[in-house]
Amino acid sequence: MGESASAKASDDMSWGEVAQLGLRYGKIPLALLAVEALYWFITQPSDTLALIQVTEAYIWNEVTQLMFGEGASTLSTHNGWLTRIDFYHESFPEFDNRVGLYVSDECAGVHEMIFLSTLVLMTDGVTQREKFKAVAVMCGIVYVLNIVRLVAFYPIAVEGCLANPNQPGCLNDMWNFHTFVYQWGFLIVLLIMWLIWFKFVGGASRTMKASQEEKEQWRIVIRKQWEQKHVGLIAIMFAFLGIAWFWVNGNSTAMDAKNIIDFCAFSDLTTPNCYEAQNTWDNAIQGAWSFAVIGLVIGTIGFYEIERKGEDGQWPIREQSIHTTSQIETNDKNRKPKGSWRNRTGSDQEE
Repeated sequence: MGESASAKASDDMSWGEVAQLGLRYGKIPLALLAVEALYWFITQPSDTLALIQVTEAYIWNEVTQLMFGEGASTLSTHNGWLTRIDFYHESFPEFDNRVGLYVSDECAGVHEMIFLSTLVLMTDGVTQREKFKAVAVMCGIVYVLNIVRLVAFYPIAVEGCLANPNQPGCLNDMWNFHTFVYQWGFLIVLLIMWLIWFKFVGGASRTMKASQEEKEQWRIVIRKQWEQKHVGLIAIMFAFLGIAWFWVNGNSTAMDAKNIIDFCAFSDLTTPNCYEAQNTWDNAIQGAWSFAVIGLVIGTIGFYEIERKGEDGQWPIREQSIHTTSQIETNDKNRKPKGSWRNRTGSDQEE
């Protein structure tokens, strides 16, 4: 009974250890929130990722024509970039049997690449080399999966419209597929990919930890010793993010331009007023983006630090552990011997 009780007690974690473990792995959702904010500012101006959008639109059009015929789709410009795809089929509801789509910056797959890369890079127990290799491979897979998603639009639209030809509702299957994949499908796939990779590399096993200790000479970790200047950097970061938010949402001119842009997009208008509103909105977003980037850089400097191995090949020891060890040694030296001087042991006499 005594042995099982002691074993159970040794297996239980103290609240301090639980809090320490939570802080260690809590950096992953914090990092995800940071990159989400970063991506939001990146994609607010129109066609921020235009080069990637154009390449994906070109591949999308070529694969669609290769699989379903040359007359199945055409490539044209949208907002001055070759990102528009028009589907053609006799069962489509438009007057010329055409359905127009385009590759926006939010549909380029970069959001998913950033999300997955953050999960990989923030995973503990894996060498930096293995992380970067995994990021390169996974981003390539996400790029291909995004092309597959785009190519799937045409057969889904054709199947729905063959069952209900020349009716606007026949395209609902295609829009529902797009909505599901955009909101949940990719998220599920990304998490599965990360879990498979995490299982494959052994996670935080002792083997990977030993490999990390032997090969890595530096690592980026959450700051262990906080000073007033570091707290000040975090405060500056939040101040800059607040300015960035107000630069857009507190700017009545920018918000009026955004309303005009939404109306132009809904009505498929390309008037000079629409272009002027787009420029006004882009300028506001670019100003907010500048403040946000500066704030995130400042906050990163305050929140993280770079650890390097010492000359003995070991990582730096926490300052708290050093103080604790020194305190134990001091207490041992100051401990008074007990009992009469005749009963003291040889070790007590040496002390």
